[in-house]
Amino acid sequence: MSIIKVDNVHKKFRVYYDKGSTLKEKALFRNRNRYEDRWVLRGISFEAQKGETIGLIGRNGGGKSTLLKLLSRIMYPDEGSIEIKGRVSSLIELGAGFHPDMSGRENIYTNAAIFGLKKKEIDERLDDIIAFSELEEFLDNPVRTYSSGMYMRLAFSVAINVDADVLLIDEILAVGDANFQAKCFNRLRELKAKGVTIVLVTHETNTVSTFCDKAIWLNDGVIQASGKSKLVVDQYLKYMNQELYESIQAQEQRKRDAEVPKPPEAEPPADAASTDQVSAEENPAEQAPVDEDAGKADSNADEEKIDYEANRFGLRFVEITKAGFVNEKGELTYIIRHGERAELRIYYKVNKPLDRYNFGMGFFTLDYVCLYGVNTEMDGHIITQLPDEGYVSFIIDDLMLLSGKYILQVAVVDGNGTPMDYYRNYSFFDVISNVQAVGITEIRHIWKIPE
Repeated sequence: MSIIKVDNVHKKFRVYYDKGSTLKEKALFRNRNRYEDRWVLRGISFEAQKGETIGLIGRNGGGKSTLLKLLSRIMYPDEGSIEIKGRVSSLIELGAGFHPDMSGRENIYTNAAIFGLKKKEIDERLDDIIAFSELEEFLDNPVRTYSSGMYMRLAFSVAINVDADVLLIDEILAVGDANFQAKCFNRLRELKAKGVTIVLVTHETNTVSTFCDKAIWLNDGVIQASGKSKLVVDQYLKYMNQELYESIQAQEQRKRDAEVPKPPEAEPPADAASTDQVSAEENPAEQAPVDEDAGKADSNADEEKIDYEANRFGLRFVEITKAGFVNEKGELTYIIRHGERAELRIYYKVNKPLDRYNFGMGFFTLDYVCLYGVNTEMDGHIITQLPDEGYVSFIIDDLMLLSGKYILQVAVVDGNGTPMDYYRNYSFFDVISNVQAVGITEIRHIWKIPE
């Protein structure tokens, strides 16, 4: 049975460029009242069944929060229709429905009344609301003295105790501490089991994959994809990572273009007399003895040109043309799954042959903690010859990283460790996992429980 039915919904906002705010400005500058209609949602249609959990994902400005406000009837569509059966409870904006000068206890009654409960019903639920919020000692303080986490605790505690048929949540759980978040999701699972329909807006794709039955990806106000949550999340992450990859590549290209030296200014030709008078002292090439350390000196000079502080640095005798994980079709992807085989390819081009080639890689967290790094020589591979173009593969049989976003580092150096092409932050990649554990990597284990 459909609890929510959204049919061809459109929503627009009128945006003024330079609208006068005072009566004087409006009278004197009438021509300033230029505006445009921006369509935030265009042709949105979907249904939600009883007990179904739907995750709304997409980039900022895609229309997720606007759609949730339409579902909660804070706003109404310009075109199309929305039908919802039963009582709706919402957690859309932190502190919405709370009066800052009223106490937490008074706001419980006010907020619950907004959701349609009578005083007798609130009295019956008051102890449960207070106990879940864990705010007993602060309950009679004005809520303006609450932190954002305390706001969220109180708002969530009220919302889950109003016997709603539909629960709408917009990123509000992000402000809670880890323990309370876990407590909230346990309660959401209980509500889901009781048949409550939940619509959740979040940027936590792992939450959508593991908790939601269905996902809807909104992009620029339209539904880019909808269906089983894991499939939609995979499509969304692939799109976002490809966009990020192209952005990084464009940034690197702009940097390379900026580093191209300008052609030297033409010097006036020397006359014959001055040319004839060039002495051996002024032309050292004619008298300089052969320097056996010249090659070493040139190498040192080359190394001095390397900017080791840059994100990408090296002599580029060997150049990394692209890098990333590949799927079963050999296509680059930046989404890999925990527990599965993963192949990282580092594509290269040899501009100047070397005696030895040493390729390396590293995985880092977003705060740049090294999770793992290795190179071909560490693993016993001494590479003295390579085709002019190609790729080397780093293959993981069983990936142990847990869900999250990580940084990929790739590099190639010569036999002495001199960087040829070193990408400190090459790109991001995402790992998707169904393992219910916390941390960064899985540790294979068993539990032994006494009988």
